[in-house]
Amino acid sequence: MLGFFGAIVLAAVGLVFSRADVAALGLPLLIASVAAVHRRPDAAPLQLRLTAVPGTDDEMLATEVRATGGAEIAEIALVQAERRTRRLLVPADGTAVVASSRALHSGPVTAVAAAARGVSADGQLLTPATDLVTQTRSVAPRLVSLPGLPLSPRLTGMHGSHEGRRLGQGGDFRDIHPFVPGDELRRVDWRATARMARRPGDLLVRRTDTLSDASTVIAMDTADDLGTIVATWGSRDLVRSGPTSLDLSRQAARSIAAATVSAGDRVALHVLTHGGRSVRGGAGRRHLARVEAAIAATGSAGADARFRRTPPVPHGSVIFVLSTFFDGAASDVALMWRASGHRVVAVDVLPDLDAARLSREQRIALQVVLAERDDVLHDLRAADIDVVPWREDPAGALAAAARVRR
Repeated sequence: MLGFFGAIVLAAVGLVFSRADVAALGLPLLIASVAAVHRRPDAAPLQLRLTAVPGTDDEMLATEVRATGGAEIAEIALVQAERRTRRLLVPADGTAVVASSRALHSGPVTAVAAAARGVSADGQLLTPATDLVTQTRSVAPRLVSLPGLPLSPRLTGMHGSHEGRRLGQGGDFRDIHPFVPGDELRRVDWRATARMARRPGDLLVRRTDTLSDASTVIAMDTADDLGTIVATWGSRDLVRSGPTSLDLSRQAARSIAAATVSAGDRVALHVLTHGGRSVRGGAGRRHLARVEAAIAATGSAGADARFRRTPPVPHGSVIFVLSTFFDGAASDVALMWRASGHRVVAVDVLPDLDAARLSREQRIALQVVLAERDDVLHDLRAADIDVVPWREDPAGALAAAARVRR
């Protein structure tokens, strides 16, 4: 269309000013435009492919963008990390273009969303735009070192690194007991036998407690994703929201899982939402990798946030409930687990709030909901549930809770 318009303008200028040379300049444009109109469309349609660049860290999202097809040039529109838009022209021969951006939050992030169209005949032929192609990456949160975690008062395992209450080997001294069939001769305490044996031939053995492993369950409440900037609540503006509650929740879940597995214990993960992810209890590096992958892929629950059924919990477990405790569902299930005899730790993942841009009415509303939340936390403490705020000093708070119960 531009070629036809240019040829017409040059011909008109040549006629007005009686310049045959100027009118002749429009002839090549006219010929090229007619050839472009009658040219057959390319047989190979334009295809767009996105590939993650290996070897980059979790916070830097690098993606290779390749366009292939029969067109001469591909015009690509990119949206990087859901906040920056770029337009670029690249050869449509599979040449790689690397799009890099830094992730502002952990969890599932759309690293690149792209669409393209082919350009041929010096821009006179444009193919239809391709469908939007996206690449979603799961960004793992940063790890916080936790030297000590609370344990359940009833450890049911028969091996591990914690002092149990069952009769076994490896633990602290339990008692002196008469020798019975099944006892090992190396367990005979000859000094106690010499002092305390009542009849000749009686033997006394020294018995110890067993070393047990602990079972940890992480329950994540994904109903709310509240940022540091209170003015962005409900707007889904993750660019200006600052660290959100789900960022802290994912960080807490990963840190607790890593500390549990490093101690040789078992860990399970449950997301408190309908159809949420669940990872059964296990130990070892491979199991930790599965748990961390599930944590990094956990996003906001959306509209259907209420879970339908309480997840199964092994007997004698310590349960970490990660929530902002604005919704009563997480507190209800925590109270139910505590009434069942489990040890429950409520991890408050609400970030430090910035209410600078709120109006007077919004400040009053914020004070009301925070007061209701304080009542929920008070009920949890009254039910003998440890409440640990993650935003302050989680390692010290969890270690203090472990020492008090011990």
